[in-house]
Amino acid sequence: MGGRLAGKHALITAAGQGIGRAAALALASEGATVYATDVNPKLLEQYAGVANLVPRTLDVLDDDAIATLADEAPPLDILFNCAGYVHHGTILDCAPKDWDFSMNLNVRAMYVAIQAAAPKMLDKHQKTGQWASIINMASVASSVTGLPDRYVYGATKAAVIGLTKAVAADFVKQGIRCNA
Repeated sequence: MGGRLAGKHALITAAGQGIGRAAALALASEGATVYATDVNPKLLEQYAGVANLVPRTLDVLDDDAIATLADEAPPLDILFNCAGYVHHGTILDCAPKDWDFSMNLNVRAMYVAIQAAAPKMLDKHQKTGQWASIINMASVASSVTGLPDRYVYGATKAAVIGLTKAVAADFVKQGIRCNA
Protein backbone atom coordinates (compact mmCIF):
# COMPACT_ATOMS: atom_id res chain seq x y z
CA MET A 1 0.00 0.00 0.00
CA GLY A 2 1.39 3.37 -1.06
CA GLY A 3 -0.58 5.50 1.36
CA ARG A 4 -0.91 8.54 -0.93
CA LEU A 5 -4.64 8.62 -0.23
CA ALA A 6 -4.60 7.73 3.45
CA GLY A 7 -7.43 9.48 5.26
CA LYS A 8 -9.36 10.18 2.02
CA HIS A 9 -12.88 8.93 1.30
CA ALA A 10 -14.02 7.88 -2.16
CA LEU A 11 -17.29 6.68 -3.61
CA ILE A 12 -17.31 4.76 -6.88
CA THR A 13 -20.43 3.72 -8.76
CA ALA A 14 -20.40 0.51 -10.82
CA ALA A 15 -17.39 -0.73 -8.84
CA GLY A 16 -18.28 -4.38 -9.26
CA GLN A 17 -16.38 -4.89 -12.50
CA GLY A 18 -14.34 -3.23 -15.24
CA ILE A 19 -13.03 0.30 -14.79
CA GLY A 20 -15.00 0.81 -11.57
CA ARG A 21 -13.44 -2.29 -10.01
CA ALA A 22 -9.93 -1.30 -11.10
CA ALA A 23 -10.43 2.20 -9.67
CA ALA A 24 -11.79 0.87 -6.37
CA LEU A 25 -8.83 -1.48 -5.91
CA ALA A 26 -6.30 1.20 -6.91
CA LEU A 27 -7.71 3.84 -4.56
CA ALA A 28 -7.97 1.36 -1.69
CA SER A 29 -4.38 0.20 -2.26
CA GLU A 30 -3.31 3.82 -1.83
CA GLY A 31 -5.08 4.02 1.52
CA ALA A 32 -8.42 5.64 0.68
CA THR A 33 -11.57 4.33 2.30
CA VAL A 34 -13.57 3.35 -0.78
CA TYR A 35 -17.32 2.98 -0.86
CA ALA A 36 -17.46 0.48 -3.73
CA THR A 37 -21.03 0.48 -4.98
CA ASP A 38 -22.84 -1.57 -7.57
CA VAL A 39 -26.42 -2.47 -8.39
CA ASN A 40 -25.45 -6.16 -8.35
CA PRO A 41 -24.69 -7.34 -4.80
CA LYS A 42 -23.08 -10.56 -6.13
CA LEU A 43 -20.33 -8.50 -7.76
CA LEU A 44 -19.57 -6.85 -4.43
CA GLU A 45 -18.87 -10.17 -2.70
CA GLN A 46 -15.33 -10.09 -4.12
CA TYR A 47 -14.53 -7.24 -1.72
CA ALA A 48 -15.13 -9.23 1.45
CA GLY A 49 -12.03 -8.83 3.60
CA VAL A 50 -10.32 -6.36 1.24
CA ALA A 51 -8.72 -3.57 3.23
CA ASN A 52 -10.22 -0.11 2.89
CA LEU A 53 -13.17 -1.29 0.77
CA VAL A 54 -16.73 -0.78 1.97
CA PRO A 55 -19.02 -2.62 -0.46
CA ARG A 56 -22.51 -1.23 -0.77
CA THR A 57 -25.37 -2.17 -3.05
CA LEU A 58 -26.56 0.98 -4.80
CA ASP A 59 -28.96 1.53 -7.66
CA VAL A 60 -27.86 4.89 -9.09
CA LEU A 61 -31.33 5.28 -10.58
CA ASP A 62 -32.76 5.47 -7.04
CA ASP A 63 -32.50 9.11 -5.97
CA ASP A 64 -33.39 8.31 -2.36
CA ALA A 65 -30.68 5.64 -2.12
CA ILE A 66 -28.09 8.09 -3.42
CA ALA A 67 -29.21 10.75 -0.95
CA THR A 68 -29.11 8.25 1.91
CA LEU A 69 -25.59 7.13 1.07
CA ALA A 70 -24.39 10.74 0.72
CA ASP A 71 -25.91 11.54 4.13
CA GLU A 72 -24.36 8.48 5.80
CA ALA A 73 -20.88 8.78 4.27
CA PRO A 74 -18.31 11.27 5.48
CA PRO A 75 -17.50 14.16 3.14
CA LEU A 76 -16.08 12.63 -0.02
CA ASP A 77 -12.67 13.53 -1.34
CA ILE A 78 -13.36 11.60 -4.54
CA LEU A 79 -16.61 10.85 -6.33
CA PHE A 80 -16.18 8.64 -9.39
CA ASN A 81 -19.39 8.40 -11.41
CA CYS A 82 -18.57 5.27 -13.39
CA ALA A 83 -21.99 3.66 -13.88
CA GLY A 84 -23.16 3.59 -17.47
CA TYR A 85 -24.79 1.68 -20.27
CA VAL A 86 -23.86 1.31 -23.93
CA HIS A 87 -26.91 1.09 -26.16
CA HIS A 88 -26.08 -0.42 -29.53
CA GLY A 89 -27.79 1.01 -32.58
CA THR A 90 -28.65 4.01 -34.68
CA ILE A 91 -31.42 6.55 -34.16
CA LEU A 92 -33.70 4.10 -35.99
CA ASP A 93 -32.95 1.42 -33.37
CA CYS A 94 -33.50 3.65 -30.35
CA ALA A 95 -36.96 3.40 -28.82
CA PRO A 96 -38.06 6.08 -26.36
CA LYS A 97 -37.53 3.62 -23.48
CA ASP A 98 -33.92 3.09 -24.67
CA TRP A 99 -33.34 6.86 -24.80
CA ASP A 100 -34.84 7.35 -21.33
CA PHE A 101 -32.89 4.50 -19.73
CA SER A 102 -29.59 5.61 -21.28
CA MET A 103 -30.06 9.27 -20.34
CA ASN A 104 -31.13 8.37 -16.81
CA LEU A 105 -28.26 5.98 -16.15
CA ASN A 106 -25.49 7.78 -18.03
CA VAL A 107 -26.34 11.40 -17.23
CA ARG A 108 -29.09 11.90 -14.66
CA ALA A 109 -27.49 9.52 -12.16
CA MET A 110 -24.32 11.67 -12.27
CA TYR A 111 -26.33 14.82 -11.70
CA VAL A 112 -28.10 13.28 -8.69
CA ALA A 113 -24.86 11.92 -7.18
CA ILE A 114 -23.00 15.22 -7.60
CA GLN A 115 -25.90 17.19 -6.17
CA ALA A 116 -25.99 14.85 -3.15
CA ALA A 117 -22.22 14.81 -2.50
CA ALA A 118 -21.22 18.38 -3.33
CA PRO A 119 -22.56 20.18 -0.23
CA LYS A 120 -20.34 18.16 2.12
CA MET A 121 -17.39 18.52 -0.26
CA LEU A 122 -17.82 22.30 -0.32
CA ASP A 123 -18.22 22.50 3.44
CA LYS A 124 -15.09 20.43 4.02
CA HIS A 125 -13.07 22.63 1.68
CA GLN A 126 -14.33 25.76 3.37
CA LYS A 127 -13.36 24.41 6.80
CA THR A 128 -10.08 22.66 5.95
CA GLY A 129 -8.89 23.92 2.58
CA GLN A 130 -8.81 20.32 1.30
CA TRP A 131 -9.88 19.86 -2.30
CA ALA A 132 -12.28 17.24 -3.62
CA SER A 133 -12.41 15.62 -7.04
CA ILE A 134 -15.39 14.53 -9.09
CA ILE A 135 -14.64 12.20 -11.98
CA ASN A 136 -17.36 11.51 -14.55
CA MET A 137 -16.96 8.63 -16.98
CA ALA A 138 -17.09 10.03 -20.49
CA SER A 139 -16.20 8.52 -23.85
CA VAL A 140 -14.71 9.42 -27.19
CA ALA A 141 -18.19 8.49 -28.48
CA SER A 142 -19.63 11.88 -27.59
CA SER A 143 -19.22 15.45 -28.75
CA VAL A 144 -15.61 14.42 -29.47
CA THR A 145 -16.58 12.08 -32.30
CA GLY A 146 -19.52 10.07 -33.53
CA LEU A 147 -19.22 6.30 -33.74
CA PRO A 148 -21.42 3.91 -35.72
CA ASP A 149 -24.24 2.26 -33.79
CA ARG A 150 -23.68 4.42 -30.72
CA TYR A 151 -26.42 7.02 -31.28
CA VAL A 152 -27.89 7.38 -27.80
CA TYR A 153 -24.65 6.43 -26.04
CA GLY A 154 -22.81 9.24 -27.87
CA ALA A 155 -25.59 11.67 -27.00
CA THR A 156 -25.38 10.76 -23.31
CA LYS A 157 -21.61 11.06 -23.20
CA ALA A 158 -21.76 14.45 -24.92
CA ALA A 159 -24.13 15.49 -22.13
CA VAL A 160 -21.65 14.14 -19.56
CA ILE A 161 -18.93 16.35 -21.03
CA GLY A 162 -21.22 19.38 -20.83
CA LEU A 163 -22.29 18.52 -17.27
CA THR A 164 -18.66 18.09 -16.24
CA LYS A 165 -17.54 21.40 -17.74
CA ALA A 166 -20.41 23.22 -16.03
CA VAL A 167 -19.71 21.69 -12.61
CA ALA A 168 -16.00 22.44 -13.02
CA ALA A 169 -16.68 26.06 -13.92
CA ASP A 170 -19.11 26.52 -11.05
CA PHE A 171 -17.00 24.97 -8.29
CA VAL A 172 -13.29 25.07 -9.17
CA LYS A 173 -12.85 28.25 -7.11
CA GLN A 174 -14.69 26.62 -4.20
CA GLY A 175 -12.57 23.51 -3.81
CA ILE A 176 -14.03 20.95 -6.19
CA ARG A 177 -12.26 19.78 -9.33
CA CYS A 178 -14.50 18.07 -11.87
CA ASN A 179 -13.14 16.14 -14.83
CA ALA A 180 -14.40 13.60 -17.35
